[in-house]
Amino acid sequence: MNALPMNPMPTHHRFAQPRWCIWSVAALSMFFCALAQAAIPIAHWTHASGARVYLVESPQIPMLDVQLDFDGGSRRDPPAQAGLASATAGLLSGAGVNAQGRLPALDENQLSEAWMDLGAQLGAQAGSDRFSVSLRSLTEPDLLERAVALAARQLASPAWPDKVWQRDRERMLAALREAETRPGTHAARAFSRAVYGSHPYGYQVEADTLRAIEVTDMQAFYRRHVNACRAQVTLVGAINRARADRIVGQLMAAVQAHGCPPLQEVQAVAPLTRAVDERIPFDAAQAQVLIGQPGIARDDPDFFPLFVGNYILGGGGFVSRLTTEVREKRGLSYSVYSYFSPGRHAGAFQIGLTTRPDQAALAVDVAREVLRRFVADGPTEAELQSAKDFLINGFALRIDSNRKLLDNVANIAWNGLPLNYLDTWTDRVRQVGVADIQRAFARVLQPDRQVTVVVGAKS
Repeated sequence: MNALPMNPMPTHHRFAQPRWCIWSVAALSMFFCALAQAAIPIAHWTHASGARVYLVESPQIPMLDVQLDFDGGSRRDPPAQAGLASATAGLLSGAGVNAQGRLPALDENQLSEAWMDLGAQLGAQAGSDRFSVSLRSLTEPDLLERAVALAARQLASPAWPDKVWQRDRERMLAALREAETRPGTHAARAFSRAVYGSHPYGYQVEADTLRAIEVTDMQAFYRRHVNACRAQVTLVGAINRARADRIVGQLMAAVQAHGCPPLQEVQAVAPLTRAVDERIPFDAAQAQVLIGQPGIARDDPDFFPLFVGNYILGGGGFVSRLTTEVREKRGLSYSVYSYFSPGRHAGAFQIGLTTRPDQAALAVDVAREVLRRFVADGPTEAELQSAKDFLINGFALRIDSNRKLLDNVANIAWNGLPLNYLDTWTDRVRQVGVADIQRAFARVLQPDRQVTVVVGAKS
């Protein structure tokens, strides 16, 4: 849900060593640092299929990253089949393709080998709001043409082999059983249930919900949500607009047959009406503590004051208020953090820490008091200036690769942000004042009506 994601999208395929690895790290760093200092032109148009297209031409590196986004994240999961979107993405990523005309079917191993032969990759994942498919390839004409053709084929005729799903489901069930042995799992589940209530953001993937998912459910989910009419396509790489439009045409033709079925409106996240305090017994060396509430949607007008303010409160690592009070002054935890997770709906604001079971009550009291003071008084001018300096000086690291730039442009498009968002980002941070942060935090957060979950504390 973050506006400026730092991590690349995971994929489900091995990635053969591509020829563009001859580019040195130094050369790439110099290019993206220069890019951060200049305007980043984002071309935008609507394709004939109805897809919205966003392109950043990056001719210096002979590669292309493409991301297709659809309104098919986990918020579209049926409650009794939580995990359906992710399961669908997993099988789409690499379970094989059906035969098409003279082209034979490819099983999962043959499909993986086909991508490796191209030095390219395709993968899918489902987040809270989006179902995303990513393609990476060299832009050498023959290789790119074959990679796009294979991607289109995979989108048009994915195989949904039941034996692969049965195997993958067993792996997921084993992972769930292992997760049950960790106190953090129980803390996260309890926190999510309490913060989100009946909203889909709070759905829990459990053994029963996975067992309720069949291949036919994935096929229906895919046809309903992966369609050209509501697609968003983001491209970053060494291609021009005409070539980008042709690539979009090939990819959208693969899913245009799905039509454009109406999607049901998703309810808003309800605010908390009272404080919730949940203590869960668990035999562990460390107690897990989570404190928070529903936060903001990404289109909140106070995004930047909250973003900068949270860096000061608990997002800045060892220089944050929470770290100073909880770790440095009292030695209650090695690590303590806070963050907002805005999405299409109000994602959670969360404070998290681990501590000795016999210190959990004190750690909770200290963290709550730090939050109360921050909401009431805001930061100091010195704290604000330090935060601004760090965030502005580190901006280049947010777009220092094709993948990161793609993530940012895709988020701009998904959230309806201005196309010059990256160009004005540092100015928006620079303009935040102490009064802005104080006002925004006082409006959004209610320290007396928050969820507190402690797993493993000693009474």
